[in-house]
Amino acid sequence: MTEQELLDFDALYQGKSVRMGEDGPTLEGVPWQLDGPQPLVIELAKAGEFTGPVLEIGCGLGDNALFLAEQGLKVTAVDASPTAIERNQAKAAARGADVTFAVADATVLDGVGDGFASALDSALMHCLSGDQRRAYLAALHDRCRPGARLHILCFPETVGAFFPLAADTDEASLRRDLGEHWRVERMEIRRYTTNFTRDRWLALVPDAAVEFDDNGHVLLPIWQITAVNA
Repeated sequence: MTEQELLDFDALYQGKSVRMGEDGPTLEGVPWQLDGPQPLVIELAKAGEFTGPVLEIGCGLGDNALFLAEQGLKVTAVDASPTAIERNQAKAAARGADVTFAVADATVLDGVGDGFASALDSALMHCLSGDQRRAYLAALHDRCRPGARLHILCFPETVGAFFPLAADTDEASLRRDLGEHWRVERMEIRRYTTNFTRDRWLALVPDAAVEFDDNGHVLLPIWQITAVNA
């Protein structure tokens, strides 16, 4: 399954209801949109894990990129959705944030520049097929400088029990594909914050037991990976 077959991201960012794959649930709204940065990204930034220039791939509605730019980092952020990028450019202008937002295909990353010292993938990679994933990691290798640090948040196969994933995301598969160009330093299961409330989650996936944060938002298991450009 390719990214396009998994989900029509542009339609989702236009506010339309979108079905995940052929048999998955129908999304009403963008479940990863928090109107602020992902807490795991904040944690990484506080630990000094980002050095400019930073490339974010699959930036969605731009909150992680805007947050990193407001920490004084030079940021380029790309997404395949023209709607998302147009909205992000307006948000950046309104906030006076210096972020370069652009439409790009993650599997080739044409026109995004190169020499990046850090890269961020917050929940993109599990949307890619196996072939797309390998092309994506090779393109990232080419766009980043030697020694650059790549931070990935990627849903494991357990999440595939209730949301379709485009390819295998078990530890062995991810390490194999990363290992062609990247040296994995860290790989562990963490918790990814969504904007699903308990009621919305139960209406969507009534039989799936999950955790909730202090604000009542669903927390999903996710691989947190740090890899170094070889």
